[in-house]
Amino acid sequence: MNKQYGIFTEPGTVQFERLLPGPAERIWDYLTKSELKAKWFCAGDVQPETGGKVEFRFQHKNLSGEDDPIPKKYEDMEDGSSSEGRVTEWNPPKKLSYTWDEDEGEDSEVTFELIPKKDGKVLLRLTHRRLGDDLDTLSGVGAGWHTHLGILVDVLEGRKPKGFWSIHMPLEEEYKRIVSE
Repeated sequence: MNKQYGIFTEPGTVQFERLLPGPAERIWDYLTKSELKAKWFCAGDVQPETGGKVEFRFQHKNLSGEDDPIPKKYEDMEDGSSSEGRVTEWNPPKKLSYTWDEDEGEDSEVTFELIPKKDGKVLLRLTHRRLGDDLDTLSGVGAGWHTHLGILVDVLEGRKPKGFWSIHMPLEEEYKRIVSE
């Protein structure tokens, strides 16, 4: 389950599920606390309330200790990138949704749902909506979440993550194929 591709459930929407070592409160902290988010996704504060600001401060090179050169396609992100959004739902430790400011058009929205399972595991369901229909955007977002979630699994299970770009780029090609089918 933890390596499955995201599913494009409707136009402009991708969904992932991962089974994580719990409890849900631990996973919630990795979704909302900057120092823990920075280990698998990006740094940045999340104001803990509906309407609160969400900061995204990406430094992909910090997600692994490996030498992982940035691809030419993404070299504008070599020194990091920043964005922000707003919390649209705050229900700890069950559900977190926020917008993600887009350069053009309507902001997209990300939802994390945490569902406790047997043996202390937690099902994380991530849904990213309002992505539009651009192939590069859909494949990049699909590969991005797939890679970030893989790093989250590694971090939670005490493994050293592999370099972000070395995983992301082959997945981006796979997601182009998936989106085009």
